[in-house]
Amino acid sequence: MGATETKLAQFMREYPAADIPPEITHLAKRCVMNYCGVALYGSIDPAIDVLLDLFRSDGATEAATVLGKGFRTSPQNAALANGFIGHFEDFDDTHSTVIHPTSPIFPAPLALSELRPTTGRDLLAAFTLGVEVACRVGLLISQHFRDGAGGWHITNTCGVIGAGAAAGRLLELTQEQMVWIFAVAGTQACGFREVFGSMCKPFHAGRAAQNGLVAASLVKRGFTGTDGIFTGDRGFVGVMAKDYDLSELTDSLGERWELPNVGLKPYSCGQANHALLDAAIALGKKDGVRPETIQHVEGRLRSFAPNLVRHHHPVSALDTKFSYYHGIAVGLLDGQALPAQFTDEKAIDPVIHAVRAKTEVVEDPSVGRGGAVLTLTLADGRTYTERVEHATGTPENPMSDRQVEEKFRGLALAVLPRDQVDRTTEMLWNLEKVSDARELAQLLVPPGK
Repeated sequence: MGATETKLAQFMREYPAADIPPEITHLAKRCVMNYCGVALYGSIDPAIDVLLDLFRSDGATEAATVLGKGFRTSPQNAALANGFIGHFEDFDDTHSTVIHPTSPIFPAPLALSELRPTTGRDLLAAFTLGVEVACRVGLLISQHFRDGAGGWHITNTCGVIGAGAAAGRLLELTQEQMVWIFAVAGTQACGFREVFGSMCKPFHAGRAAQNGLVAASLVKRGFTGTDGIFTGDRGFVGVMAKDYDLSELTDSLGERWELPNVGLKPYSCGQANHALLDAAIALGKKDGVRPETIQHVEGRLRSFAPNLVRHHHPVSALDTKFSYYHGIAVGLLDGQALPAQFTDEKAIDPVIHAVRAKTEVVEDPSVGRGGAVLTLTLADGRTYTERVEHATGTPENPMSDRQVEEKFRGLALAVLPRDQVDRTTEMLWNLEKVSDARELAQLLVPPGK
C-alpha cells in the first residue's frame, strides 16, 4: 500500500476532532456559514428544479434534504443538489489553488448526518479534514501541472477526493477502505473549464459531492480500488502533474493547515474578477463619474484568467460572472457586485453594454499577483486610478466575522423567515456544540416545506 495513501488515510480516520486547533475550527464554521447562505440563495433559481424533476422521476428514497427546497431524496441525490446550489451563484469560498472547497465537500457528510447519529463536532471535523486532503492534493498538482491539466476544473477533480474522505470518516471505515475511497473517488474526477458560464460549472461541484459520497458508500459495501491512486505513475497525481515531490502532500500533516488559505467572496462572480471589482467600486464613487461621462476604462492584471476574457459582452446571467468587462461595468455603475448584478437583464442592459464597450483589460507583469490597477478616463479629461494589492475576501484581506454573518443573513432572508435565520445563525456559530447534526438540515428549509 502506498505510503502517501496510508498517511492520508490515517489522518482522515484517526486525527482527533478535539485536536483540530480552535482557530481552524472557527475558519471551518465560517466556510459552512458562507456555504449555507449561498446554497439557500441558489435554491431560488429555476435551474435546481431541473435536477429535482429528474429525482422525482427516479422515485428515490426520501432520506436526505435539498436545502432551501424541503425536497427529500436519496443521500447521493441530495449531495448533488446541495453541491450544485452551493456553487450556482459563484459566491462560495475559494482556496489559493482556486478550488472552491465547501460546495463539493460539505454536502457529502451533511447528507450522511441525516442517516446516522452525528454530532456537529464530528460533522465539522470530517469536513475540515476533507478540505485539508483535497486542498493539499490541489496544491501539489496546480504547482506542477502537466500541459493541459489546467483545463480540468480543479473544484471537481480535487473536491471529489475531499468529499469521499469526509464521508468515509463519518462511516468509520478502516484504513484500507479509506485508501480505496481515494481511488474510487479519484477515478471519478471530471469537469472541463470550457463549460464555465453555464449550468455545467455548478454541476461540477454537485457531482464531486455526489461521487465522493458514492465512493464511500460503495467501499463500505465491499467495493475496492487501487492502493496507489497518488503514488502510481498513471494515478491521479501522475496524470495531472510532472516533476513533483509527492512528500509535499503529507509534509507537516496535522500541523500546517490549508483552511487559512481559503477566502470568502464578497462578490458573486469568478474570484479572479474581485481585485478589479474593488477598484471599480471605489472609482464609481469619484466626482463626476456617471455612465455618460465615462470615456475609457483600462484594467491591468499580472496575467489573465482565460475564462474571464472570453466574452466582452456576455449574454446570460451565468456568463456575466465570467467577464472582466461586465464586472468592471457593474462595479462602476451599481457600486456592488451581488447576485442582482449578474442577471439576464444586466447582461443585455444597454447602459452596461456601453461601458463594457469602453473597457479594455491588459496584462502587466508589474502588477502584483492577485492585484489589479484600474484607470478611468472621463470625457472632460479627468483621470482616476485605483490600485488594489489584495482583493477583499482573500486570505490576505479577509472578510470579518461580522461581514460573513451579514452575508449569510442577507442571502438566507431571501428564503427563510427572520426568526429562523436568527436560530440558524446561532447554530452555525456553535456547530461544534450541536448534539444532533440533523438539526442543521432541518433549519435550512422554509417552514411548511
